[in-house]
Amino acid sequence: MGRLVVIEGLDGAGKRTLTEALTKALHDLGKSVATLAFPRYGEDVHADLVRDALHRGHGDLADSVYGMAVLYALDRRGAAASVEHDLRLHDIVLLDRYVASNAAYGAARLRQDAHGEFVKWVRDLEINRFGLPVPDAQILLRVSPEVAAERAERRAQSEVDRAKDAFESDDDLQVRCARVYDQLAAESWLSPWRVIDGTAGSDHAELASGLVHPG
Repeated sequence: MGRLVVIEGLDGAGKRTLTEALTKALHDLGKSVATLAFPRYGEDVHADLVRDALHRGHGDLADSVYGMAVLYALDRRGAAASVEHDLRLHDIVLLDRYVASNAAYGAARLRQDAHGEFVKWVRDLEINRFGLPVPDAQILLRVSPEVAAERAERRAQSEVDRAKDAFESDDDLQVRCARVYDQLAAESWLSPWRVIDGTAGSDHAELASGLVHPG
């Protein structure tokens, strides 16, 4: 079985860029890699409902923290068999967002921290009830909420399909979410975490080597 590695961080942190760089670095080490990003917009009905709700579709659905969290979780449940298949075929499976995103954003919306009931509920739902694969390692790509917001705004202006959604537009939410992410990483929630400075240049070769040969 391969190793399941998750990249987490705020909207605009640069997760997609890091995924691409790590994939190349892992290939340079002779390792096979599969990648997947959540939510799976355009591929899963639950993810598409999330996107609609974040742009104020479906009435007040986006206002329900638990309702949105269930949709995110169902998207991942629908991908579980594919992730497990990739783990049998590849050395590394890289995920852009996973269970911790649900925990961090939901807790932040409810103004809870990583020790609150919501984080426990997400773990029970996605890991215990849905049986999603547990990550072997997680990477927190840490940037300040201000930097993340600036990047998200630039992305919205340059990519026609990436307009800022309700979460990305809520600066205070991003601040609270960053705090929850820091707590999850500090406590090795679900698996060991590595925190990467998203505003500094990263040694992708060193990071890739650490994923292949965890110390």
